[in-house]
Amino acid sequence: MKINYRPIVLSAFTALVLSSCGGGAPILSTPIENIDNTPIKESPLTEAEAQNWGHLDLVKDTIPGMSVDKAYAEIIKGNKGQQIIVAVIDSGIDITHEDLDGVIWTNPKEIAGNGKDDDGNGYVDDIHGWNFLGDAYNEQLEMTRIAASGDTSIPRYAEAVAQLEQDYQKAMGGKQQYDQIFTQVNSAHETLTAHFNKADYTPAEVNALTPTEGSELATAVGTAKFIYANGITSIEDAIEQIKGGVEYYTDQVNYNLNKDFKGRTTGDNPDDFNDKPGYGNGNVMPVKKSESHGTHVAGIIAAERNNGLGANGVANNVKIMSIRAVPNGDEYDKDIAKAIRYAVDNGAKIINGSFGKSFSTHPEWVRDAIKYASDKGVIFVHAAGNDSKDVDTKPNFPDDNVNFVEVSDTYIRVGALAPSYGTKVVAGFSNYGKKNVDVFAPGAQVYSTTPENEYDTKGGTSMAAPAVAGVAALVWSQYPKLKASQVKQIIMDSGLAIPTQVVVGGDASNVQPFANLSKSAKIVNAYNALVMASQISK
Repeated sequence: MKINYRPIVLSAFTALVLSSCGGGAPILSTPIENIDNTPIKESPLTEAEAQNWGHLDLVKDTIPGMSVDKAYAEIIKGNKGQQIIVAVIDSGIDITHEDLDGVIWTNPKEIAGNGKDDDGNGYVDDIHGWNFLGDAYNEQLEMTRIAASGDTSIPRYAEAVAQLEQDYQKAMGGKQQYDQIFTQVNSAHETLTAHFNKADYTPAEVNALTPTEGSELATAVGTAKFIYANGITSIEDAIEQIKGGVEYYTDQVNYNLNKDFKGRTTGDNPDDFNDKPGYGNGNVMPVKKSESHGTHVAGIIAAERNNGLGANGVANNVKIMSIRAVPNGDEYDKDIAKAIRYAVDNGAKIINGSFGKSFSTHPEWVRDAIKYASDKGVIFVHAAGNDSKDVDTKPNFPDDNVNFVEVSDTYIRVGALAPSYGTKVVAGFSNYGKKNVDVFAPGAQVYSTTPENEYDTKGGTSMAAPAVAGVAALVWSQYPKLKASQVKQIIMDSGLAIPTQVVVGGDASNVQPFANLSKSAKIVNAYNALVMASQISK
């Protein structure tokens, strides 16, 4: 599942081209009776708040975080609890990152580099997990694979063909638009850099200029002022964001929506579940720096806490099992099903799945793997998706049910919150569903680890799922005798119920009670979860 740049970038820059061209338990605490009266935070978040908002407390900070810091200060107080293995099925993870290298799982039964399957699990040299993608990076979307197959017997084949044609035309238009935007902004930056004889000129310096109307400098100033008016104070930062949009649409045209592209390198048949056992390799690192998604997710769960470095994970006693199975495109059902089974068979108690897609060729393979995890007492946390849609009526895979009949009582699907309590608390991109989404958690503008000892802010339900996986690990670590199904129920029951109406899907005309958007009608709260876990464990 690709991160969607359109909500982040397109709204700010499209006009630039156009203008230039012409049920559960009651709340236990935090807060009790006064959530209806929680004030809306009017002032912008400080840098410290922005980088840690998901850990803050709604009453104390008026920010809809998960009360993680309060939980550590008042309940955990340095108690490490029992270690929990959390498998992250994602893109590659930078296991050498300064904030992650101390929390990476190591297979105790495997000898590194000897080319043997020492533990007999079917995977050779799986020291820190497994890479089901091999050397691959770019991949088609599932609907592209379905359309390219020409097999009309595949369910939703005609829908895939029609959707592909529509999306390809949009991608071509988006690519052309972003190429034009990049050329315009980059040219303005070069002109202003030459004028000021420096690249780090300020908005004040630009606004002070009075260039001759119609001149190249006047055009550059106009472009820069438009960028500043959209809340971006550095043209260099704007260029980086625009590059993200260029890359997004270029990848769509060249790979994701290209019926002729072949990205798989592992030599197996992805439509044969039993073909070539043990395909892939043990290298779980990203193949390139921009493959940052998995590293970001891992940091949300378990970045080393209070070590003086960039981010704090939710859980304080976790080992991250890295499983690379999500390419720059849609994941294969075979890879995900095998990845889930690998995680379960090698000791993971929680699996985070920050991926998803609207079409699935072999959904039963993944659903069976989710049931396998549930039967073995393993929690699977899944991102709800970033299409601003109701997943009760529009499919999102993987799921744990057939016609709402669930196969698992340990599957948790998570929607995303934004860092603003009030009508806009639900992230505009987040999917939702009264039956098929369980809870909401912080997912927009989340700061975490990225490859090569760096940190960045990303948004998506991909960020909300690991927040919940972290809370599950924290609760289970402190109360290890709880069953997986109990941990799930605690997370759902102990959350904060928002009694107000909220904007849904980023559409200001679609305002609904927050209770309509998920099964629990609550936002996850670590403090409350620990209190409830303490009561239930007794």
